[in-house]
Amino acid sequence: MAKIASIVTNYVEDIELSSPKVALEQAGHTVDIIENTANKIIKGKNGTEFKVDQGIDDTKIADYDALLIPGGFSPDQLRADKRYVDLVKDFIKSDKPIFAICHGPQLFIQTGLTSDLKLTAYTTVRPDLAYAGAKVSDEPVVVDEKYKIITSRTPDDLPAFNTTIIAELQTK
Repeated sequence: MAKIASIVTNYVEDIELSSPKVALEQAGHTVDIIENTANKIIKGKNGTEFKVDQGIDDTKIADYDALLIPGGFSPDQLRADKRYVDLVKDFIKSDKPIFAICHGPQLFIQTGLTSDLKLTAYTTVRPDLAYAGAKVSDEPVVVDEKYKIITSRTPDDLPAFNTTIIAELQTK
C-alpha cells in the first residue's frame, strides 16, 4: 500500500485534511502529517488538533508514494518556505501522484512549473493559477494525467476527490 506525505501547518481546512486522510487509511494506505517539527500539535481553522508525524527537514521524496496538500490558510503559509516548495517541485518532476484541494494548488505557483499543469482550485485561487500559465477548469475534480496531479475546489467536492485519489493509488 502507498505511503502519503501530507504537508500542512496551522489553519489548515480541517475537513480537507481529515476526510482524505481517513479515506486513504480506510483503503489501507498510510498518511504522514508533515510540518516544521515532528510530534507537535497543529490546529485546523475549526480547532481540530492534528499531531505532526515528521518534520519537513527529515522528509525525503524517496520515502513517499504520493503527496497530499489540503487547503485552508495552510498552503499560503507553506509557499513562503522554500523547503515545502522544493518538495512540491520534486513531486511534480517525479512520476508520483499529487492530490491538492481548495487553496492547496497555491503551492504549485511557487514552483515555477505551473504553465504545464491542468488544475482546479478554490474560486479565488483559479485566476492566480491561470495567470501563472496553468490550464484551469471549474470542475469538482481535475486530473492532470501527464503529471499525475489531482485537484479539487472545496470541501463540497471531497466525496469525488477522495474517490479519485483512492482510484489513482489502486493503479500503483
